[in-house]
Amino acid sequence: MVQPQTLRRAERSSRGKRIALVVGGMLLTFFVVLQGVALALPRTNPPVIAEPAWDSPQTRELFMRACGDCHSNQTNWRWYTYVAPAAFLAYRDVTEGRQKCNVSEWGSGGEAECDESVEQIRKGKMPPWFYLPLHPEADLSAQEKDQLIRGLLATFGEGGGERERRGEPGTWPGEDESPEEDE
Repeated sequence: MVQPQTLRRAERSSRGKRIALVVGGMLLTFFVVLQGVALALPRTNPPVIAEPAWDSPQTRELFMRACGDCHSNQTNWRWYTYVAPAAFLAYRDVTEGRQKCNVSEWGSGGEAECDESVEQIRKGKMPPWFYLPLHPEADLSAQEKDQLIRGLLATFGEGGGERERRGEPGTWPGEDESPEEDE
């Protein structure tokens, strides 16, 4: 004859297994739905309209290496940007980054807060700490950071968007291409 205590333990064990299976199934279903939403996120790279008049090719190279994924239309959408929850974080970072400063849409509003880049780099806020482990190329040396800061100051100036655009030097869309004459 089976002891009542043994029977109760077996029932509790069976109930625990059922609960674990139900919870596990719910978590798996949640992840599959979340993954479906993550795959539907738009990962686009709109065309480059215009870039700032970089003070040097080195400044552009350093900027694109450390900042370009989020602050240009030349994002490298890596494999993990298609996997939830990293997909949501990457999409948010790129969307917000492009809204604040987009060197691929210079002269059409993309330069809104680019002049703040220097201060963000100086404070160590850009690139963000969580970006660097997966993007070691963005981890600039102290010398490279200094070179980038000097280059950004020369490129963006104090006013951010008050510089020329690349493509047609000295002109903004709708402006006459001839230089103004001194009176």
